[in-house]
Amino acid sequence: MDRVVGIRFRKEGKIYHFDPGEYSLKRDDFVIVHTEQGMGLGQVVEGPFPRDPRVHPADVKKIDRPATAEEIQTHHKNLELEQDAEHYCLERIAAHNLEMNLVDVEYFFDGSKIIFYFTAEGRVDFRELLKDLVRRLRTRVELRQIGIRNQAKMVGGLGGCGRPLCCASFLRNFHAVSIKMAKEQNLSLNPAKISGACGRLMCCLQYEYDSYRELKKDMPKLGKKVEIPEGRGKVIRQNIIGRAYTVQLEDGREIEKQMEKLPEK
Repeated sequence: MDRVVGIRFRKEGKIYHFDPGEYSLKRDDFVIVHTEQGMGLGQVVEGPFPRDPRVHPADVKKIDRPATAEEIQTHHKNLELEQDAEHYCLERIAAHNLEMNLVDVEYFFDGSKIIFYFTAEGRVDFRELLKDLVRRLRTRVELRQIGIRNQAKMVGGLGGCGRPLCCASFLRNFHAVSIKMAKEQNLSLNPAKISGACGRLMCCLQYEYDSYRELKKDMPKLGKKVEIPEGRGKVIRQNIIGRAYTVQLEDGREIEKQMEKLPEK
């Protein structure tokens, strides 16, 4: 039976699934895998469990092998180097009086490159900062500006639902989210209630948007004047999931009308 394990390369980072092959792995084991950036060291945080064809592609990458004690030691040294590089970068940002917010530092496992992720309101002239970092670190240095949503994805945290942020746990890509999605689902348009940790509209507004549109496409709109067997009135409430709406009659009575269920697809 095909199996997969969930591997995380950075603390609180995104989980990637790999085929453990012939190796018997358990949580917290360190493994060596090949990534787009080259050789990487990750830690098992899920599984092993059967591969779900609805979620995992048939050609899931295999891990190369379990990591050696020396490689694990190198990984921990890299984490220390990241911390040192972060402190130094913050110091130089202040010295150059740059308007930028350092979000994270990523040191490649093989030491070939180090990336500094930052946010800023506009463009930043970081040429002098880059020179300082190259002189200090003696490796390839990249300063990469990211958006506020990517910052939330990298830093992580809990959403208003109490669960880990979607972007930091399972979302691979960001999709366009609009205020129309909240309106279609009859949600409060209070920014505090429909905004995520990043301050932008919550990604989860799109999850049920298509279902709500399908369920309410033939329902009378709020405020519409309608005539029902009990009399004339206007629609004052919708129960979209229950496929029902409430009509307030001219005499003040409120009548709930049930609509037919949509045929299953």
